[in-house]
Amino acid sequence: MASWLGGLGSGLGQSLGQVGGSLSSLTGQISSFTKDILLEGAEEVGDAATELHVSNSRLREVESINAAQKFENERLKKVCSDLEEKHEAAELQIKQLSIEYRNQLQQKEVEISHLKARQNALQEQLQKVQKAAQSAQSGAGVLPPAATSASYVPVVRLSSGFEGDDMDFGDIIWSQQEINRLSNEVSRLESEVDHWKQIALSSKAQGTYDAEQSEICKLQNIVKELKQNLSQEIDEHQHELSVLQDAHRQKLVEISRRHREELSEYEERIEELENQLQQVTWNMGVDKTYKVEDGVNADAMDDSKISEQKKNAQSLEGGKVEELQVVKDLEDEIRKLNHKLSSAKEENKILLKEQELAKVEKIQITQEYENLKSDFSMLQSSLAEQDALLKEQEKKLQSKTSLPEDVARLQQALLEAENEIARLSSLNQEGLEKELASAQRKNENILSAYTEDQNSELSQLRQDLERKQHELNESITERETLIAELEELDKQNQEATQHMITLKEQLSKQHTETDSIIKQLKCDIDFERKKVSELEIQKMETIKELDSQKEKLSHCSYALNDLHISKQQLQDNIKDLQEQLRDAQDCNLHNKKEIGELQQRLKEREEELSVSLRKLTEKSNQESNYTCQDLILKEREVEIVRLQNDISENKQLNEDLEKSLSDLRIENGKLIAATEELKQELSDAISEKNKVYLEKDTIVEALKMEKRQLESELNQMEKRLLEQAHKYKQTIEELSNARSMDTTALQLEHERLVKLNQEKDFEIAELKRSIEQVETDHQETKEMLTTSLGGQKQLTELIKEKEVFIEKFKNQAFQVKQELEECMKVSKKQDVLKQNLEEKDRSLAVMKEENNHLKEEIERLKDQQTRSTPVVEPKTLDIIIELESEVTQLKVIKNNLEEEIEVHKKTIEDQNQITVQLQQSLQEQRKEIDESKFQCEQMNVTHERLSLEKDEEIKNLQKTIEQIKTQLHKERQIIQTDSSDLFQETKVQTLNGENGNEKHDLSKAEIERLVEGIKEREMEIKLLNEKNVSLSQQIDQLSKDEVGKLTRIIQEKDLEIQALNARVSSASYRQDVLCLQQQLQAYVMEREQVLAVLSEKTRENSQLKTEYRNIMDMVAAKEAALVRLQEENQKLSNRSENSSQDMSRETIQNLSRIIREKDIEIDALSQKCQTLLTVLQTSSTGTDNGSGGVNSNQFEELLQERDKLKQQVKKMDEWKQQVITTVQNMQHESAHLQEELHRLQAQISVESDSNSKLQVDYNGLIQSYEQNEKKLKSFSQELAQVQHSIGQLHNTKDLLLSKLDLVTPSVAMASTVSQLSGIQYSAPDVLSDESKLLQKELEQLKKKLQEKDSTIKTLQENNQRLSDSVATASEIERKSQEGTESEMRQIREKHDVLQKSLREKDILIKSKSDQLLSVSENLSNKENENELLKQAVTNLKERNLILEMDIRKLKEENEKIVARCREKETEFRALQETNMQFSMMLKEKEFESHSMTEKALAFEKLLKEKEQGKTGELNQLLNEVKSMQEKAVTFQQERDQVMVALKQKQMESSALQSEIQHLREKEQRLNQELERLRNHLLEMEDSYTREALAAEDREVKLRKKVLILEEKLVSSSTAVENASHQASLQVESLQEQLNLVSKQRDETVLQLTVSQDQVKQYALSLANLQMVLEQFQQEEKAMYSAELEKHQKQSTEWRKKAESLEQKVVSLQESLGEANAALDAASRLTEQLDIKEEQIEELKKEGEIRREMLEDVQNKLMNLMNSTEGKVDKLLMRNLFVGHFHTPKNKRPEVLRLMGSILGIKKEELDQLLSEDQRGVTGWVTGWLGGGAGSKSVPSTPLRPTHQNTFNSSFSELFVKFLETESCPSLPPPKLSVHDMKTLGAAGTGKTSSTPSNSQTQDSAVSGMSRRPATNPFLAPRSAAVPLVTPASSSGHLLMKPISDALPTFTPLPVSPDASAGAVLKDLLKQ
Repeated sequence: MASWLGGLGSGLGQSLGQVGGSLSSLTGQISSFTKDILLEGAEEVGDAATELHVSNSRLREVESINAAQKFENERLKKVCSDLEEKHEAAELQIKQLSIEYRNQLQQKEVEISHLKARQNALQEQLQKVQKAAQSAQSGAGVLPPAATSASYVPVVRLSSGFEGDDMDFGDIIWSQQEINRLSNEVSRLESEVDHWKQIALSSKAQGTYDAEQSEICKLQNIVKELKQNLSQEIDEHQHELSVLQDAHRQKLVEISRRHREELSEYEERIEELENQLQQVTWNMGVDKTYKVEDGVNADAMDDSKISEQKKNAQSLEGGKVEELQVVKDLEDEIRKLNHKLSSAKEENKILLKEQELAKVEKIQITQEYENLKSDFSMLQSSLAEQDALLKEQEKKLQSKTSLPEDVARLQQALLEAENEIARLSSLNQEGLEKELASAQRKNENILSAYTEDQNSELSQLRQDLERKQHELNESITERETLIAELEELDKQNQEATQHMITLKEQLSKQHTETDSIIKQLKCDIDFERKKVSELEIQKMETIKELDSQKEKLSHCSYALNDLHISKQQLQDNIKDLQEQLRDAQDCNLHNKKEIGELQQRLKEREEELSVSLRKLTEKSNQESNYTCQDLILKEREVEIVRLQNDISENKQLNEDLEKSLSDLRIENGKLIAATEELKQELSDAISEKNKVYLEKDTIVEALKMEKRQLESELNQMEKRLLEQAHKYKQTIEELSNARSMDTTALQLEHERLVKLNQEKDFEIAELKRSIEQVETDHQETKEMLTTSLGGQKQLTELIKEKEVFIEKFKNQAFQVKQELEECMKVSKKQDVLKQNLEEKDRSLAVMKEENNHLKEEIERLKDQQTRSTPVVEPKTLDIIIELESEVTQLKVIKNNLEEEIEVHKKTIEDQNQITVQLQQSLQEQRKEIDESKFQCEQMNVTHERLSLEKDEEIKNLQKTIEQIKTQLHKERQIIQTDSSDLFQETKVQTLNGENGNEKHDLSKAEIERLVEGIKEREMEIKLLNEKNVSLSQQIDQLSKDEVGKLTRIIQEKDLEIQALNARVSSASYRQDVLCLQQQLQAYVMEREQVLAVLSEKTRENSQLKTEYRNIMDMVAAKEAALVRLQEENQKLSNRSENSSQDMSRETIQNLSRIIREKDIEIDALSQKCQTLLTVLQTSSTGTDNGSGGVNSNQFEELLQERDKLKQQVKKMDEWKQQVITTVQNMQHESAHLQEELHRLQAQISVESDSNSKLQVDYNGLIQSYEQNEKKLKSFSQELAQVQHSIGQLHNTKDLLLSKLDLVTPSVAMASTVSQLSGIQYSAPDVLSDESKLLQKELEQLKKKLQEKDSTIKTLQENNQRLSDSVATASEIERKSQEGTESEMRQIREKHDVLQKSLREKDILIKSKSDQLLSVSENLSNKENENELLKQAVTNLKERNLILEMDIRKLKEENEKIVARCREKETEFRALQETNMQFSMMLKEKEFESHSMTEKALAFEKLLKEKEQGKTGELNQLLNEVKSMQEKAVTFQQERDQVMVALKQKQMESSALQSEIQHLREKEQRLNQELERLRNHLLEMEDSYTREALAAEDREVKLRKKVLILEEKLVSSSTAVENASHQASLQVESLQEQLNLVSKQRDETVLQLTVSQDQVKQYALSLANLQMVLEQFQQEEKAMYSAELEKHQKQSTEWRKKAESLEQKVVSLQESLGEANAALDAASRLTEQLDIKEEQIEELKKEGEIRREMLEDVQNKLMNLMNSTEGKVDKLLMRNLFVGHFHTPKNKRPEVLRLMGSILGIKKEELDQLLSEDQRGVTGWVTGWLGGGAGSKSVPSTPLRPTHQNTFNSSFSELFVKFLETESCPSLPPPKLSVHDMKTLGAAGTGKTSSTPSNSQTQDSAVSGMSRRPATNPFLAPRSAAVPLVTPASSSGHLLMKPISDALPTFTPLPVSPDASAGAVLKDLLKQ
């Protein structure tokens, strides 16, 4: 908890720090901004350009500031979002905690249920033990009853109140704290409980336990009540405190804010009034200056000067208008100020009311405080400790809520506001000056325009000069009057200034009044601060009370802990009782053992008796035998007495145990009563809480009422303020009237000029606005375009994502297939198992049949037994025993088989569950796949629809453009022809009047033709529109949803058509031609695009079809699965019914048969016994007296035994009845089950019917779908026909137009009219056969035609009038027309050319439009097909869902059936158990029958013996009777054990049923969750659809806006204004931005205050949290003190353990040290290894470099070889020569041979030479000397001194030794570092150089200029004279190999790495 709270605090601190930083940066920016503006205000700007620059710079600065502020805002938003995320995370944590607690609760409940079940089981065991004891009392021994605890602890189930996680954050924290505290207190109270237990144990001994317990209960109840009261009061006080604090904070904030606002409003108002004064005075001055200029200019007498004067007057009027506008603005501002004043007053009133409310609340709090004081007088002692803490907190709070800082802040804000006001006033002045300057510039521009106009109109003005001179004289007189009026105006101006001064004085007075009001407000604030301090004191008091209440709460928690302890005590009691029970059971067992021992003793005694009896029979003659018998009898009697005493003692023990049990039950009852009392107390506490809540609600309602009253008062204040504002307006109007009254004569002229100026200004303003609107529209359109592009990108991204999704889904589908295959395997396994089960069932049936046969055989044997003679009896008995053993074996086998069957069934059930789960997962995955597919389809459909709509829109627009353009061209052509005709007419009129009349007719005809062409175009457009409407109606029949969309599109198209018409009207001819060409190209492109789209659509269509087929296959598979499931269900139900019925019938029949047989046997035996008794009685009368006495005693005992047997028989009868009743119950239950089965079958049939209905519906839907497709096809055919007819009409129209161009106009007119009428009336005849819809359309067209005819007539009348006017005009303009006739002809020729080109273009366009139409038709068809497919898919999905639902239902039913089967199985088990019982009973009865038969035999023997006179066999009978009794006892015990086992089985079955119920509940919950998720999904889809619709609506609206904006653009294209206007507009916008910035600053200040308030709130909450933490710490201290004692005890034990462990630790540390050392060594080794590896890598690199060098050297050597082949070294030969002479004469032939081998002489030749000694030597020497002349001198290796000394050895040996010495390295042993290697100088004569080896080389210089051979420590030296060559055979590097055999060399060769030195030398010698 503490860590979590710490985290929260740190998060808060970070966020607050961020907020503080942002606010500081904001304030800094604002201050810098104000400084900059003040500095800028000081600058004075003269020119417009500089002014523009300044304004632009300011704009940029303002924008930068704005951007900074936006950035700050965004940062703050981010901070806010971070905080929100933290909050969410905290909530999530809390939710997780709550979930964990819930789980724990559920676990506890489960444990409680298990405990209950155990208790019940124990109680049942007790009852069984008691029954067994009672039954045993009647038998041989007495069993003491085991005492069990019947005390049932009533567990109060905590209803988990976490149904929804709607708990508050605070509530959750509080609950967590409560839980922690309670857990701590539980541990504390446990120790107390132990103490109380000890006291209770001691008091039990004294007998004062009950009284103390009652007292404790009372005390606990009192404590609980007190705790509940405390908790309630604390809650109330906390709530009230928080409410008060919130109210107080809100009041403070509102007061400070209102005060600031009022001050700022007053200052603004004062500054605005001052500005008005300044403006008025300045305007007056301006007027004066202008009038003086007029006076000066009036001296000049020219017309130009007069015009200038007029212009000046106009400019003055413009200035006045501007001044009026400024005055109006000021008036508006004054009104605003008045509004603000009124609002401030209203706020003041609200504050006063809030003060009153606070007082009322204070009174209420004081009352509550007094009540609390009276309640908590008991707990004042505990408050002393916490007073100190509270004082510290008060100091903190006072330091936090220091109001003087707020006052200082307010003053600073006021100063800033004043500075800003001053700056704004200066800016206003500058703005006015700039406006004046701009007005002057305008005047100059107008003057320049006027001079240009005057130059053109000079000729007219010269004529009017004479008139103007008279006017000049008049103007002079007027000038004089004007001067006089100017003087009067000056006076009026002075008066106005005086008036303004008076106004200023009034304003200053008002200012002083406002100051006084402010002072009053400050006083009020001070007063309220005092009140706040008082409230704080009250708050501190309430906090103290809170603390006391918290203490009470802690007491309550202690009481709760006591309760927990009492609960634990009860649990301990239960455990004790259980232990006692166990002890009793042990005693019981012990007793049983003792009884067994006694029985054994009895048997021994009986044996002894029998021995004695035999002796007695032998000594029958002696009389002393009788006395012995008597003695034995006496001893037996003594033993019997002893046994009876033991039994009595056992009985007493049993009674004691029963008493203890009863005492425990009484205690349990008391505890239950205590728990009930606790429950009552809890309910009382809850009721009290409810009352408190009601009181709080009433208080809240009262507050709401007061709030409403305040609102009403506010409204009244607003009304008053409005009235004041009206008064102010009236005063201003009066002032303005007074001003207007002063002006006299000039006023009339001025008014006229002012009106004109105003109109112009209005026009200018409108134009500006339109320009602004156009600009904004342009920006919006740009934004729209960008957004649309972004949307397209998003769409493309979406498509990509979808593709990815599709791939994922494919993978998922593949996985699902794999899972399906696995499922199939599992199902196969299941089938195998089922087959096994069936085989087992068959084997069981066979076993049962065998069992029945065996039983029948047993019965037969029994019959034989009864019939057969006593001689055969022992054999039959043996047979029976054998049979019984066989039966038992068979039963064991049967049980094993049954267990195996059960195991198999369980496995099958598990597998079924697995299959069900797999199917569910499959279905879920399929659903997901379907959903994803559906979403993809929807997306595709939407994309297609959008693209199609856009394409259609574009096509329609293009068509309309083409039509309009064609119309325009035709109109122009006609107009041109008209003009040319008119010119011709004028010519002809000069010649003939008649011809002239004809020309008039011609012009009329042409005009009419023009009009008709236009009308035809209009008709065509309307026809197309109507067809569109009709098509939309047809589409409506198919899909009603798209009607709205189509209508919108049509509206948009109309708007676009209008816009295009407007555009076309303004566009020029050549541009049109170019546009048409471009459009043609565009059309071609579009056509290609459309074709591409079509191909895509077809592909998609095919995909959809395939998907549809797949779905159909899936549906079919599901239906098949359904059918299979139904069949399986039916099979299962049939099996269960048959098996249950057969089994029950068989068992019942067998049982009834056995029982009847037993009854018959018992009856027969009883009759035998009676007859025997009668015989005995009769015989006893005839016998001797002595012997008769003994016999009588024995007979009495026998009679008693018979009575006992009878009782047992009765018991058996009762058992039999019970069994019969159970059998009947079973039959009833089976009947019920059969009924349920029938019901289930009925349900299944109903469902199958519903399935069949669904199939029928589906078939019907498919048929309707096919019909709709047929209808669609028919509609498309009709459409094609209609389009064909339209095409024909187009063709006819074109023909007519061409004819009209060729033929004379009048004839053409008549023909066209007739043709048109013919076509118009023939078309409907053709179309009438098609459909009724087309007839309706034609009727509408006719109506429209009639309307058009009427318009044509009106146009004809207009034309006639025009022709008259033309005739009149033509007479006047004949002369001018003669010159233009030639030009007209040229124009006509051009016109013809253009017409031809236009016609070609029209034909092209028509062809393209036809193609487009066909493509669009294809598209629409595809779309329709797509929609139909989609509908089919949706239908299939619906069907799929229905089928899934059906499957689920069937599964549920299947599960129910399975459950019933299980129930039946349990019933079968019960029946089997009863069967077993019956078998046991049967055995008992058999034994009884055996005993009876044996007794009968004994009786018969007795009778025979009596006849013979023998009495010794009576004792044998008695022994047999005793043995029989013992057997009966053992059988009863067995029966009891069987009963106990049965009950255990029943318990297990009940537990299983409870588990099944739990599982069912789980399933229900899961189903509910599924349904909820489905609903959620549906809602989500609905929301998406709504959003899509909303987006479409928005698109439509935006399009409309675009059209409107385009219209505005067209209208505002003519209006283009000067830069001065723009500058003024910019200035205005800057001022507006400044205002906005100031507003934003105010808002930020407000935000600052709010954030400060929040900071304070956070501080308070932190303080509260600290308080809570301190409480926690205190409680923890208490806990720790309690637990310390325990831990100290434990610590002593642990110390001992620790010492032993420390020793171990020491040893381990030593071993650790060693291990560490080893590790360090290993780490060092690894480091060294790393270093070595690096070195190796470096050396390898060097090796590579050396290899390159070696290759170069090789190449050079090869060259050398080539050059030096066949040459011999001089030095070598000299050395050989010298060596030859040095060697002894014996060895010289060897030297010669070596030399020969070097020179390449063959062995045979050498031998010949050597054989000829004398001649050979001289020849060789001479030859050698001769041959050596050409050889070059080579440096020789110096010979060692050893060569000279060893003359005895041969030359070859010496040579080998030399090589060995040379091969040994002279250098020191190598080190692995590279730095140790040194480079040697170039090898001179007699110096050794080294060659690089395979492994490693070092490059000394790689430049190639001077290569110095480098030494390597690994390499052997060699002679510098050795040239090397590479042989192909040997391994190793090239330079390591020996040179070719041809070269004569004796120098040592470097050895390859794989060969040793010795081997090489041997090779050499061999050569």
